[in-house]
Amino acid sequence: MKIYHNPRCRKSREAVKYLEDKKIDFEIIEYLKTQITESKMKNLIGKLNINAIELVRRNEKVWKSNYKGKKMTEKKIIEILSNEPKLIERPIIETETKAVIGRPKENIDKLI
Repeated sequence: MKIYHNPRCRKSREAVKYLEDKKIDFEIIEYLKTQITESKMKNLIGKLNINAIELVRRNEKVWKSNYKGKKMTEKKIIEILSNEPKLIERPIIETETKAVIGRPKENIDKLI
């Protein structure tokens, strides 16, 4: 199991603690330090079973300033998410076959 984690995010920290409390082995990926490639992003979105736009934090300043209101393809949004990781909803918890956004943290139970 992997968690795409931002240590500055309270919800992300809560998800890490939730996994630790449940004694689940997991790997932390600090996606702000380690870029998620477009290919991996596409794969994650597929596992989440959502459209790319649903993974975007639309209240972030960078989104509002640069992208809000523009017509974009799924591929373009995936490219933006890969290049602007601050825009990714978090935390994302991933297994080999599925992924969930761990907010609320009980969403993680769908994977375990």
